[in-house]
Amino acid sequence: MQKVITDDLDALLSILPPQIRQLLIEQEDARELLEVILDLGRTPEARFPHREMALSAKEVDQADIDYITARIGIFGDDNRAGIERTLHRISAFRNRKGRIVGLTCRVGRAVYGTVDIIKDLIDSGKSVMLLGRPGVGKTTMLREVARVLADDLKKRVIVVDTSNEIAGDGDIPHPAIGHARRMQVSTPTMQHAVMIEAVENHMPEAIVIDEIGTELETQAARTIAERGVQLVGTAHGNTLENLMMNPTLADLVGGIQTVTLGDEEARRRGTQKSILERMAPPTFDIVVEIQDWDKVAIHPDVSEAVDSILRGQNIPTEVRWLDENREVRIEKVVTTAPSRETVITKPTAKGSTQKLYLFGVNRGRIEQMAGEMGITLDIVENLKKANVFITSKSYFRRRLPKVRDAEAANIPIYVLKSSTPPQIKQMLRSIFPEEKTDSLNRALVEAEQAVDKVMNGEEGVELSPQSAYIRRLQHLVAERSSLSSQSLGREPNRRVRIYK
Repeated sequence: MQKVITDDLDALLSILPPQIRQLLIEQEDARELLEVILDLGRTPEARFPHREMALSAKEVDQADIDYITARIGIFGDDNRAGIERTLHRISAFRNRKGRIVGLTCRVGRAVYGTVDIIKDLIDSGKSVMLLGRPGVGKTTMLREVARVLADDLKKRVIVVDTSNEIAGDGDIPHPAIGHARRMQVSTPTMQHAVMIEAVENHMPEAIVIDEIGTELETQAARTIAERGVQLVGTAHGNTLENLMMNPTLADLVGGIQTVTLGDEEARRRGTQKSILERMAPPTFDIVVEIQDWDKVAIHPDVSEAVDSILRGQNIPTEVRWLDENREVRIEKVVTTAPSRETVITKPTAKGSTQKLYLFGVNRGRIEQMAGEMGITLDIVENLKKANVFITSKSYFRRRLPKVRDAEAANIPIYVLKSSTPPQIKQMLRSIFPEEKTDSLNRALVEAEQAVDKVMNGEEGVELSPQSAYIRRLQHLVAERSSLSSQSLGREPNRRVRIYK
């Protein structure tokens, strides 16, 4: 397996003012250039993976901006332009009058070999969603997916290219997508229409789409998948849980709804009467979370993964990475019962006020999960004031002094295996058994009652202030009944209003 990178760097350098171009050419690491920044009235800058440098003592003037814009393509509605038959992207800042006052000239690179780590998933014919933070290589991998589908698997492939970011600027697509065909989108708001047009007019076996971000695009993606066309795309979000909590994009993984169980069924399941369940089969069969350029986490069965998250269980995940020889290494994370995720060495007295001492765990993440569950934490800085000690698995195994001090003081110790949201929530449910779902259930019941009032004639109903996570679920309750909703106010008093 070999990674080959092509960047057409000379084409980007050729559009820069001569004094800036010459200085960049002289740099030893010029081939690693990421982007050039030119803002009116400021000195130009170049950004590399591990450094930044000023390109001139002279401030950028309008002549420099005009020099570049005269040598590139036309800016679209998204203020992006390019250089014909390259992958470079030039993005513009404009003032209130529409005049360009700043440019970001980003180097576009085709990286051949990035798809090898998930090639078997692409070969399977299933629909695959790529997630990851900005700059981690989603579009680069998507471009390589298009080439593999078209050239290696001999499929009819259509690339829906909204900002010409996948196949480059100009009418002739970049060779990086192989024999895949490219449909350009005139304006970002019409991406969903072009997605449907691609299926209806050109009979593709696979469609490649970057940045699904609106409700219309989500609906178009489901329509494509239901017609038996393989779909490979990206969406806003780093993880599967991000996607689930996004009311607009949740349908990509099946959607989430509130279900009220009968007394007997609730007892049989051992749950509260109001629970969250997946509404439908997911649009995408597989989700790939790109963690780094050579490392991914894979949810091979999205239905199973979503259901596990909603039940508070671990998520079945497969982690893959490339070693120093560029061989794919695979580690399958075995799903274990939730009760095993948090090891409780001593029981906590029921009804006591819990004062938590955190040692070697992420306080911000624990506070975030507690807020979503409606639990107020009392975190102390002095071990002598604590009656609950929370630490990580590695700290507990090393028997560090603080751990021994907690044991000597007979303080209950909770050992958190890892700081994933399901495991943190399971730990908090163990510490606060009476509060584990009460606040969530009350909030969902309140939303359902508000829906009934609006359906019976009330103009609008404001709900009690809630965390961002619970507000998202309340929006879903309103959407399910074809009602409108909006969030009002500022934290911590931000709340949902439901109306017709």
